[in-house]
Amino acid sequence: MILFPVAILVSFVLYIYYKVMVLRTKDPLTQEYLNSKAKIFLGVFIFVFGINQYLFYETRLSLFIGILFLILGVFQFRLGFKASRHYKNEYAKLRQKSR
Repeated sequence: MILFPVAILVSFVLYIYYKVMVLRTKDPLTQEYLNSKAKIFLGVFIFVFGINQYLFYETRLSLFIGILFLILGVFQFRLGFKASRHYKNEYAKLRQKSR
C-alpha cells in the first residue's frame, strides 16, 4: 500500500508550498486564495492520514481516531474548496472591473 504514503507526502508538500506562497504575496486577495488552496491540501492530508493509520494498526482506538481525522479532513477540504471558489469569482470580478 504505497498509495497512501505517497498521497500523504504530496498533499503535505503542496500544503507547505501554498503556505510559503501566502507569505511571499502582498495582495490580500491572492493571499486569501492561496490560503484556501492550502486548506484543501491540509484536508486531503488529514483525510488520507486517518485512513493510513487505521490500515496500519487496525485496532478499535485507531478506528475512532481515524474516523475523527476523516471528519476533520472532510471539513477542512470543504471549507477550503468553498473559499477557493469564492475567491476565484472575486478574481473574475476584479478582472472585469479593470477592463
